[in-house]
Amino acid sequence: MSIRTILFDLDGTLIDTNELIIASFMHTIEQHGGRSYSRQEVLDFIGPPLKESLSKIDPDRVDELIEVYRKHNIEHHNAYVKAYEGVVETVQLLKERGFKLGIVTTKLRNTVELGLNITGLDGLFDTIITLDDVTNAKPHPEPVAKALQALDSCASEALMVGDNTHDIEGGKNAGTKTAGVAWTVKGREVLEQLHPDYMLMQMNDLLEITGG
Repeated sequence: MSIRTILFDLDGTLIDTNELIIASFMHTIEQHGGRSYSRQEVLDFIGPPLKESLSKIDPDRVDELIEVYRKHNIEHHNAYVKAYEGVVETVQLLKERGFKLGIVTTKLRNTVELGLNITGLDGLFDTIITLDDVTNAKPHPEPVAKALQALDSCASEALMVGDNTHDIEGGKNAGTKTAGVAWTVKGREVLEQLHPDYMLMQMNDLLEITGG
């Protein structure tokens, strides 16, 4: 069956928030970390829900750490965030061609909306599933399944696109095809180990994959 529905992760896939996320983790660690963390260690925090990542720094004060992180993240958001090259144009074309489009993210809705607004991606997606909307985050199939339900779509005609292992595993667990993005901050090799159906070198590769 051909692809008619495309679900996207947000951070690191559609919009470049990597340096913002790293800076926010570093800021939080400086205040509450107990020791310094390398950039490579911080990269491992990108992808899972914030609570899961920050609990590795101090499980007893995780709510306090989340507050520090989010304050820094929102205050510095607009100085860092931009869409990756070709993303806005590709998503617009896919929408014009009648594809059902959704976002499946581990972020909260308020910061998702900030990112979409500043990058010009707002209004292009038919559904947005955030951490607020689910009990279980990716790689659990719930968020992807919830997006498919909202779009009146089925897994056999859907593609999950992401920059993180959670995205590829989440798509596979929900039964969709999967696509990794070669611009992932973690290195494409990390995603290739999971054998996604596609590896996008640039976002407009989707136009060819979905039929021109």
